[in-house]
Amino acid sequence: MAISFSAEQPFGIKLYPIFEKVYEAATGQPASAFAFTPGITPFASFNEVWISCVLYFSVIFGGQFLLRYLPSFKPQVLKIPFQIHNVLLTAVSGALLALFIEQIYPMYHKHGLFYSICEPSAWNQKVELLYYLNYLVKYWELLDTVFLVLKKKKLEFLHYFHHSMTMVLCYTQLGGKTTVSWVPITLNLTVHVLMYYYYFRTASGAKIWWKKHLTTMQITQFVIDLFAVYFCGYTYFAYTYHPSLPNMGSCAGTELSASFGCALLTSYLFLFINFYRITYNKQKAAAAARKGAPPNSNKKSVKQQ
Repeated sequence: MAISFSAEQPFGIKLYPIFEKVYEAATGQPASAFAFTPGITPFASFNEVWISCVLYFSVIFGGQFLLRYLPSFKPQVLKIPFQIHNVLLTAVSGALLALFIEQIYPMYHKHGLFYSICEPSAWNQKVELLYYLNYLVKYWELLDTVFLVLKKKKLEFLHYFHHSMTMVLCYTQLGGKTTVSWVPITLNLTVHVLMYYYYFRTASGAKIWWKKHLTTMQITQFVIDLFAVYFCGYTYFAYTYHPSLPNMGSCAGTELSASFGCALLTSYLFLFINFYRITYNKQKAAAAARKGAPPNSNKKSVKQQ
């Protein structure tokens, strides 16, 4: 296999043909035959999505209630399954990210950014299949919460809200064919490669110094996401309803899916900022207390300088 780097082949080799062989071996169907079809494609109906959410909440909160009366699992019992879960999600997230880049970059290189995020033709069959597989991975990621329950960890609202609603978000964007979807998806996959690698390593006993930076990356991700989706939403609504306003033309996707995506990603940004503020302010206060100094002593000294 010859290695040649180009806009059409950013990794030196074509990854999608390899993926097609794996997909056909796993499903018995050629990748080119896939189409996201409600009522036919698994998990392609709203009933399946909301039932999955109900089951998710029933399992995690029901399990949390039942485990209050049972002894805790020994750490060794969950260690290996947790490591396997995280290393597989690291690999799958990385593979999907590479496949998305291989599809999106040539489009961007040839037609520019606006085409890549707004033109209906940018939503092609190959990209739709990758969107769908990313959507299915969101069901797999619900196991993150199951592990927390089994470990008798506290369930934060941000955690279960984010996991359940991201699954819903991916479903709505698939149904609405919002072409800009690749922006939040590729950024999310990038963060998840690092995040699941972090959890795999720490489960092995490694001390990783960059946990705080993961949260910073997540916040940065949502800022970029919102810039992209609000731009697409604005130019669509301006072009459609108020053409006298400056705009760059229409943008692919249904109004409902675009509005839901904007609202949900906005809520994520505020929730993650609040999480960052609470978590790391507490850590600073605890560190200062251990040193026997007031929590704000460092800030005061900086101001005095």
